[in-house]
Amino acid sequence: MKTGRLLPRLSLNSQRSLMGFVFTCPFAIGFALFLLYPFVQSILFSFSELSLSPEGFTTSLVGLKNYHRVLFVDPRFRRVFVETIGGLLIDIPAVLMFSFFAATILNQKFKGRLLARIVFFLPVILGAEVFVQINQTEYMSQALGMASKGIVDMQQMKVIFGGTRATETVVEFLMDSINRIPQIIQASGIQILIFLAALQSIPASLYEAADVEGATGWESFWKITFPLMVPMFMVNIAYTVIDTFTSPSNRLMMYIKSSAWTGGGYGVSVAMAWFYFLALMLILGIAMAIVSRGVQYES
Repeated sequence: MKTGRLLPRLSLNSQRSLMGFVFTCPFAIGFALFLLYPFVQSILFSFSELSLSPEGFTTSLVGLKNYHRVLFVDPRFRRVFVETIGGLLIDIPAVLMFSFFAATILNQKFKGRLLARIVFFLPVILGAEVFVQINQTEYMSQALGMASKGIVDMQQMKVIFGGTRATETVVEFLMDSINRIPQIIQASGIQILIFLAALQSIPASLYEAADVEGATGWESFWKITFPLMVPMFMVNIAYTVIDTFTSPSNRLMMYIKSSAWTGGGYGVSVAMAWFYFLALMLILGIAMAIVSRGVQYES
């Protein structure tokens, strides 16, 4: 009864904030109990040297020595890090463009729409482990006879774009995107689902009003559909970055795990992980800041 007497005194925004706090409490409690301690401990490990013993492990603070080794001593980490970040910068726009294009098509009414949706979502349902094993062993590339060339090579792209003013950087981006088509399709299932749900939530009255005003389909897309989809771009950017970070085929994560046993030890491995994590957060923050400028929320 006391709760019923107190809630009417709160404003609507305060009640919504209170309900949001109540629903986030389970996550906050779980994070504090199971994730906060390892999170803080990993930070301390990155500044320490760990020694294993039958009784457990001992730590000794070494300051920034582990980070110095990661950035200036280990050349392989720098090379794999640059390759991974470069691949991420290609994957994010490619996955977003493909998933938004696919969701726009799947939102139309046509025969076999349900089957088409299932086909696009199959990689997520089946799980990526089979595809990861195929990619790691290069069975697919060997079967196609393109283990070293990929789908297209630089010479083919130069011939195609020879009569245009496209720079070599643009050609390289297009070539990498084409060679990554299987991975892009495999990684786009959830993003397609998010875009599709957002497209179906747009009120039909907006398009009806646009038709009455004489707007074309192209104008309706750019002035109604796309502006309302910008918040979903932010969600999918965050999901794509996190999915790439936790992917079992992430070469940098594989190297970080192996370095704990064959490299400089646990301290150096944790320092690598933290440096990679901070770099991803920086990329995610920049992407969010750019995309958030075009956010338009439906009233």
